[in-house]
Amino acid sequence: MAPDDGERRIATLLLSRPPTNALTRQMNREIADAVAEVGGRDDICAVIVFGGHEMFSVGADVPELKTLDTDEAGTADAVAAQAVAALAALPKPTVAAITGYALGAGLTLALAADWRVSGDNAKFGATEILAGLAPAGDGAGRLAEAVGPSRAKDLVFSGRFVDAREAHTLGLVDELVTPDGVYDAALAWAGRFREHPPEVLAAAKAAFSAPRSVAGP
Repeated sequence: MAPDDGERRIATLLLSRPPTNALTRQMNREIADAVAEVGGRDDICAVIVFGGHEMFSVGADVPELKTLDTDEAGTADAVAAQAVAALAALPKPTVAAITGYALGAGLTLALAADWRVSGDNAKFGATEILAGLAPAGDGAGRLAEAVGPSRAKDLVFSGRFVDAREAHTLGLVDELVTPDGVYDAALAWAGRFREHPPEVLAAAKAAFSAPRSVAGP
């Protein structure tokens, strides 16, 4: 995790486990650690989550999960949930730059970002059920917040793949660009916040999770 060359106040969290960026326990721990590091740095104003030019993430490493006993599987779920929660709570604007596939836990990670830019050929899906699993942590809840409960249930129960245009229509992604322009579009979105004081950005983001007041009679 470091500021980009020439863009010193924008950091990139790179998912780098080719060819599919499947999320292991170790990878989720590293995501949480990187988020914690960048969260305390005032020289960084925004964060891009990027899986490289070929693939965002196909989700959890299912072969690894199948080797775990019950206790280990519970730990794996907790570690994955912590990585997602850490990204969602990061006190800086975040953008997921999505190429290739964002499936299962990879889609949940993308949904934890504040903005999502996708290549117009990308594929999405809550595909856990195809591996005999249910969405871990708050994956189903984040999906429902993005697309509504009924559509989220359709995606989770079927495990079907969604192309980029349908994903944009549903609200899974906010911006469609050519595949080669994904990272640059994410950089342009994040770059708008370079001049804002970090404490103001943090307060602005925290305002969305503040408890709502109820007016009295």
